[in-house]
Amino acid sequence: MEVKTSLLDNMIGVGDMVLLEPLSEDSFLENLRKRFDHNEIYTYIGSVVISMNPYRSLPIFTPDKVEEYRNRNFYELSPHIYALADEAYRSLRDQDKDQCILITGESGAGKTEASKLVMSYVAAVCGKGQEVNKVKEQLLQSNPVLEAFGNAKTVRNDNSSRFGKYMDIEFDFKGDPLGGVISNYLLEKSRVVKQPRGERNFHIFYQLLSGASDDTLEKLKLHRDFSKYNYLSLDSAVVSGLDDAANFRTVRNAMEIVGFMEDELQSVLELVAAVLKLGNIEFKPELRCNGTDESRIKDKNDLKEMCELLGIEQSVLERAFSYRTVEAKMEKVSTTLNVAQAYYARDALAKNLYSRLFSWLVTRINESIKAQAKTRHKVMGVLDIYGFEIFEDNSFEQFIINYCNEKLQQIFIELTLREEQEEYVREGIEWTNIEYFNNAIICDLIENNQNGILAMLDEECLRPGTVTDETFLDKLNTICAEHQHFESRLSKNSKFLTDHSLPHSCFRIQHYAGKVLYRVEGFVDKNNDLLYRDLSQAMYKANHSLIKHLFPEGNPSKVNLKRPPTAGFQFRASVATLMKNLQTKNPNYIRCIKPNDKKAAHIFTESLVRHQVRYLGLMENVRVRRAGYAFRQTYEPCLERYKMLCKRTWPHWRGPARDGVEVLMADLQVPAEEFSYGRSKIFIRNPRTLFFLEERRRQCLQDLATLIQKIYRGWKCRTHFLLLKKSQIVVAAWYRRYAQQKKYQKIKSATTVVQSYTRGWQARKLLRELKHQKRCEEAVTTIAAYWHGTQARMELRRLKQEALNKLAVTVIWAYWQGTKARRELRLLKEEARNKHAVSVIWAGWQGTKVRREYRKFFRANAGRKIYEFTIQRIMQKYFLGLKNTMPSMSPIDKNWPARPYLFLDGVHTELRRIFHLWRCKKYRSQFTEERKAVYEEKLEASEIFKDKKALYPSSVSQPFKGDYLEISKNPKYQKLNSTVDEKVLLADVVNKINRANGKGTARIFLLTKKSVVLADQKTGQVKASVPLPDVSSVSVSTQSDGFFALKLKEGSASAVKGDFLLSSEHLIEIITKLHRIGATAADREQLNIDISDEFLVQFKQDKVCVKFIQGAPKNGNSVSCKRKNNRLLEVSVPTTA
Repeated sequence: MEVKTSLLDNMIGVGDMVLLEPLSEDSFLENLRKRFDHNEIYTYIGSVVISMNPYRSLPIFTPDKVEEYRNRNFYELSPHIYALADEAYRSLRDQDKDQCILITGESGAGKTEASKLVMSYVAAVCGKGQEVNKVKEQLLQSNPVLEAFGNAKTVRNDNSSRFGKYMDIEFDFKGDPLGGVISNYLLEKSRVVKQPRGERNFHIFYQLLSGASDDTLEKLKLHRDFSKYNYLSLDSAVVSGLDDAANFRTVRNAMEIVGFMEDELQSVLELVAAVLKLGNIEFKPELRCNGTDESRIKDKNDLKEMCELLGIEQSVLERAFSYRTVEAKMEKVSTTLNVAQAYYARDALAKNLYSRLFSWLVTRINESIKAQAKTRHKVMGVLDIYGFEIFEDNSFEQFIINYCNEKLQQIFIELTLREEQEEYVREGIEWTNIEYFNNAIICDLIENNQNGILAMLDEECLRPGTVTDETFLDKLNTICAEHQHFESRLSKNSKFLTDHSLPHSCFRIQHYAGKVLYRVEGFVDKNNDLLYRDLSQAMYKANHSLIKHLFPEGNPSKVNLKRPPTAGFQFRASVATLMKNLQTKNPNYIRCIKPNDKKAAHIFTESLVRHQVRYLGLMENVRVRRAGYAFRQTYEPCLERYKMLCKRTWPHWRGPARDGVEVLMADLQVPAEEFSYGRSKIFIRNPRTLFFLEERRRQCLQDLATLIQKIYRGWKCRTHFLLLKKSQIVVAAWYRRYAQQKKYQKIKSATTVVQSYTRGWQARKLLRELKHQKRCEEAVTTIAAYWHGTQARMELRRLKQEALNKLAVTVIWAYWQGTKARRELRLLKEEARNKHAVSVIWAGWQGTKVRREYRKFFRANAGRKIYEFTIQRIMQKYFLGLKNTMPSMSPIDKNWPARPYLFLDGVHTELRRIFHLWRCKKYRSQFTEERKAVYEEKLEASEIFKDKKALYPSSVSQPFKGDYLEISKNPKYQKLNSTVDEKVLLADVVNKINRANGKGTARIFLLTKKSVVLADQKTGQVKASVPLPDVSSVSVSTQSDGFFALKLKEGSASAVKGDFLLSSEHLIEIITKLHRIGATAADREQLNIDISDEFLVQFKQDKVCVKFIQGAPKNGNSVSCKRKNNRLLEVSVPTTA
């Protein structure tokens, strides 16, 4: 990628309007158009950046662009917002000057996007590191949260800021961000209850209904259909290019990164849902017996659901919508509200509820992103505030917004035009005055404490009697009639009497941006911003965790009869504070221009741009820059920066700084018309002269760096040579010794080789002789063996033949004997069958006779006797069999013989139970008292943790040892043992978790019947001693970790430093012993054990949430604890298989 080295290289049009020739309004606009058509949306006027909204994405905000503009001179590259951001950041970091970036322009001109780009650039170029990255991420993620709750779609802008935001980003001395503080100005809360045609409510309402899960909407009692809610406009509910569902997920993720707890996030969503429900409450008139009108709620279903969300009694809120209580000194008067007043009260509550929620969000974000260190910080402020607005129907909100823009234009005039001229006069530089429009007269018309419009509005709101918008307009017509920037049809000025473009109920102000017509209707009500005390008190009675904080004035014990300040007064004070803050910082300006009203790319509407160029005063700014000087600097820093460019000023100049600068400029032969000398500063007319000085300085610094490197390398080489020379003598001596040793070793090795070869020859010769002798002996033995084998085989054949003859005779005899035996067997079987038949016939005959004789006796009792006899024999057999198959005497042996018959099922089960009870009794009788106590502790541990904590099963097989450190025997802990008066029930090493970083510190944990003691593992010094009555509860997780929190009673002496978060490998035993001590003590309550994956721990003044999550195994499958933010410690427990 080609990198430009100068503002003038390959320039499209003119990058800096100061260089424009000829200078006219037409040429100014033509230059803007030409650059806009070529996607060059940024143009300079000296150090001021003009930004054209392209209404599309451009590839000029990539990480490569960030690196291109990093640490580069402002005029070195083509105009870009990154150049201004880099200049401001480097001035803050290197020159220790607080900076502010003022972004101004009409609504839809791209101010919000410009502020995002500035913040993202600063985040990209500042330092790295875990803590720094966390701070940067929190600062950047605060934008989506505030945009969701404070931005809305208007006719001019799909993401218009409906509030003013000023963020002070705080940096340390290295330029790394430490935190920030956000200030918000005048949320347009009237948009909550009513939106103009073509616009919609704040983004969060549509994001919640589009992106929340079905379960979340069910909990909030909401439906996805926008048409079910009166506060949501339907004609612009869906905006092209905005994905409300995806944005909702982005907002939730951003809130978690910033540091919102899950319960806080749920509370915020409940309040948003309550606002939607509030808009659906409708009223109907009801005539009372005394003839007055009274309002009643038509359908109470939405009211009921809203009260359930906020934890308010339905009857309390219903009465607050029907009656109003007025207090005057010691009297209370209750009056009924008619339908119109009830609707006013409903809308006032909705507006106050949403605006206070927004203010709470800003405060909560500030708590998370504020800098922790108390030292002085460098500050960069970024102002993103609503632009100038001119609508068809302009009301109180537009009046306040345009007043703020008037003040910003005033500070721009003061700091860029008037200060420019005054500085030249102060420095004695020749200057030609340029006339420009000073809008201070318009600001005075609005904010003057005596006759200003805001002062008269407050006066009308506070005076007794009937106060209406018409009376306010009459007062303006009387007092402001002669003002040259005020116009009204009913004023004393006759020139407007026939102006039909000016309605009777309106007044017109000629702002610096043009004339704006304001409709006076609603001015008084919106300025009063009254919320009936009955509604405030009803909100304060809510059980919701957040509502009480939002409505503190509803506390009956703190009733304040003083009238609250008006909206106009509060905003005027906020603007005054903002202006005071901006004047203490070095300003940097971004002037945003909207190219067209269609929010479309590639369209340049000349009339619209010309209007903005005029009211932004850009032509006057160019004229001032052209008549003056582009760069100025006091003599001392200038001489210090460029003194190396002249031999006479380098390295030290002994005279006055101005004389040194004059010598420097003369030596460099800079033309005299390019600079002038002031009383305390040098003024350089053209930026190119500044580039020349910077380029010469850069070359000189490179030469100086080369010189320093040369001298250093020479010294390093000389030192190295001397070390080598000294070492060479030692090395040579050692080498000669080594060479002689090697020579001796070679001679010795050669002698040994010769000897070994000689001995080998002798040994081989002897071996050959022995082998020959052995072969001869083996040959004789082999021949003899073959001869003996032949003789043996011949004898074997003879014996085999003889055996075969004898075997034939034996086989024939055996066959003959077998035949005789089989014949005899057949005869015997036949005889036996005959005898058996006779016996069977005789037995049958005898049975028949017996049955005939005893038939009458046998029929009466035989069945029962046979049954009893059979049962008796079965039972006898069952018990004898059970005796032989009885299981072992172990209580955990679950074996039991099978049931032989179905009718014995009950007996079989009862015998098994009796046997098990008898077996357990026999087993218990063998227990000693010590062993019995151990089993009781195991039983109590089972009652506490079984099926509740994943760590419990692995602890069942481990015996409870108690004193793991043998503290009474170990001499290392002799001093610690002497400080403990009672018997030590448990001694173990635990880790005390540090709230700041989540890391653990080893501590000795001692448990006695009266107290818990924590001591240093190395020195044995007692760090903390907590009496057991001060321990209110213990919190553990359901996971397989060893973390537990000892929570102390509020107000106790031990609770000064807060609770203890500890980690131990013997957690089950520690908690069990603590619980047993509390259960056996009669003078205190039993210890409460809380088993949950998320619990709060009090660290000094702050409550920190400890959250347990399952994660992938890391660091050897160990549990890890990390600090996520000021209010969250996250414990990652490896997932067990």
